[in-house]
Amino acid sequence: MQPWFPDAKLGIFIHYGIYAVKGIPESWSFFNGQIGYDDYMSQLDGFTASKYDPEAWADLFERAGAKYAVLTTKHHDGVALWDTDANDLSVVKKTPAGRDLVGPYVEAMRSHGIKVGFYFSHLDWSHPDYATIYPTRGSIEQPDPARYSNRFAYPAPGKEDPEAWKRFIKFHRQQLEELSTRFGDVDIYWFDGEWERDSDQFDMKGLRDQLLAWQPNAIFNSRLLDYGDYATPEQGMPIEPPDGPWEFCVTVNDSWGYQVQDHNHKSVRQIVRMFAETIGMGGNMLLDVGPYEDGSLQPEQVERLEGLGAWIRKHEEAIYGTVAGLPNGMFYGASTLSKDRKTLYLFFFDKPFDQIAVKGLRTAVKRATILSSGRELKHTKIGGLGETPGIEWIDIPEEEIDPHATVVKLEFDEELKLYQGKGRG
Repeated sequence: MQPWFPDAKLGIFIHYGIYAVKGIPESWSFFNGQIGYDDYMSQLDGFTASKYDPEAWADLFERAGAKYAVLTTKHHDGVALWDTDANDLSVVKKTPAGRDLVGPYVEAMRSHGIKVGFYFSHLDWSHPDYATIYPTRGSIEQPDPARYSNRFAYPAPGKEDPEAWKRFIKFHRQQLEELSTRFGDVDIYWFDGEWERDSDQFDMKGLRDQLLAWQPNAIFNSRLLDYGDYATPEQGMPIEPPDGPWEFCVTVNDSWGYQVQDHNHKSVRQIVRMFAETIGMGGNMLLDVGPYEDGSLQPEQVERLEGLGAWIRKHEEAIYGTVAGLPNGMFYGASTLSKDRKTLYLFFFDKPFDQIAVKGLRTAVKRATILSSGRELKHTKIGGLGETPGIEWIDIPEEEIDPHATVVKLEFDEELKLYQGKGRG
């Protein structure tokens, strides 16, 4: 794992592709029969990228506080955003956009100091050699015949073609070689579409080795199956953090790509809360936006990123360069801890009547302040017996409460030690 990743805290996910023309679910709309395949692919004729400005994206992402970005270079529909030589299904050859969109994205992100990530779908529901074998872990008879019935994913019974699958893997590797060798450094390979085959069928170990030969400093999400570097829980925030490095990927509204009917955008306050709770458990948040087909961003999503960034700028000290904070139950909110364990940051989201409380601090609090203003706060420890510490009560003036999340900074002369026992019975 590269050391920058756990310190990044915020990334931006961009789901951009032809599905934005009609504003329908990316790839899944034809896979699930919402729309016919040919009708779905007719969107190629309407994809212009006429307002595609990755420099404006990068400027916004930087203002939002993001340290990395991930672009959908190819979703499950098989439409590449770069000029692939592996086939002709790309926005360069098949759409009015008529140009590579990956290179300008990479250049813009680098110019703003943002790490570059490539989303890439292992599966390809458009490629004629993809739906040619079944996974080795099961069979068409067991345990669930229905899961093998979709013609975009699996062959008809008795029609497996291992030679065709070999051709697909060659195609798969060729596209990844292009992404790995044409655009300079790749910081993250964000894979998807791993569930329809098994690790050995994709030769995930060999793939990782090859990608590292091309990009020795790259990291991989968990959808490289057994060979990923970090976990990627999606949409549902974990209650307990995954083991090791991780990120929580989540949409601003309810959809990954632009969907015409989806106006259910989360508020800035909700996004700030999710972000604070994620970093409080030691993770990153990968926040997704879905541009229109012309490449411009939805105004509501721009507003949310601007709002998140404004809050982050006031509280950077509690975010970057910190680690996971207190275990569950010690404070009713999120928290982070400086790496030297001498500063604890408490995030609370609701207006207290007068005080907030934190339990289990075995190290004396030297000073308590509102992080954004520096205002010193009165704090008192009450109770405690033997090794069981009392409760630290901290006064919160109403005028210091942030409408999104308030951050209190607790400073200690020594490294913070915590008590997590059951107390004297």
